[in-house]
Amino acid sequence: GLEGRVAIRSPRDAFGGLKEPGYLAVNPEGKMPALQMADGMCLPESETINEYLVDKFAGEGPSFVPETPELRARSRLASRLHDMYVTTIQGCMYKAMDAEPRAAQIAQLHAQLDILEGVFGDDVPGPFFAGSELSLGDCAVFPTMVFMKFILEGKFGWPDLFHGRPRLAAWWAAMAAEGTPTRRVHDEVLGGLQAWDEGGRWEKLGITEQLADSAHKWAYP
Repeated sequence: GLEGRVAIRSPRDAFGGLKEPGYLAVNPEGKMPALQMADGMCLPESETINEYLVDKFAGEGPSFVPETPELRARSRLASRLHDMYVTTIQGCMYKAMDAEPRAAQIAQLHAQLDILEGVFGDDVPGPFFAGSELSLGDCAVFPTMVFMKFILEGKFGWPDLFHGRPRLAAWWAAMAAEGTPTRRVHDEVLGGLQAWDEGGRWEKLGITEQLADSAHKWAYP
């Protein structure tokens, strides 16, 4: 692994927060993540950072790059769908907003899960988007899926995030399996979500009150 070669720090611990001048010098967008390299260059955006690390440390550990053009296309498609159509609305699960747009975006998340289910091809055994090996597409989608499973099942009342989505269910089982590197990612993200919950985030932002209103559909299917 790269643990001894890449120092991982939270913006809060290192700079005092995302909008503090020190962090804005690293990433002017004021968003996570960002990679500050030894030569002083700063890279924002998850996909850019992932591609750089895969390139920089090629030959060390798994490649994260599928073997064929077709499989690489599936990996890129999963990442692109996630970045364009899921991350742009995922705030509906945990940010302050009116009930009507929240409900509309929750419905869109439900639809996007079906679209991601379709990325798996019948000719690709899985369990990952591009076959039997992890790819950057899996790495892009997984942290957001931890958010969705925790919040949509735990707060919005979804009985099963992967109901009617057997390929995503098998993918989740592989990604979240105990003892895997991706399980470490799962546990880190989950810890942050649990801290939000313990701090009463959904109550303080009025989300819990909105969810009690049966005028809107919150749980799927």
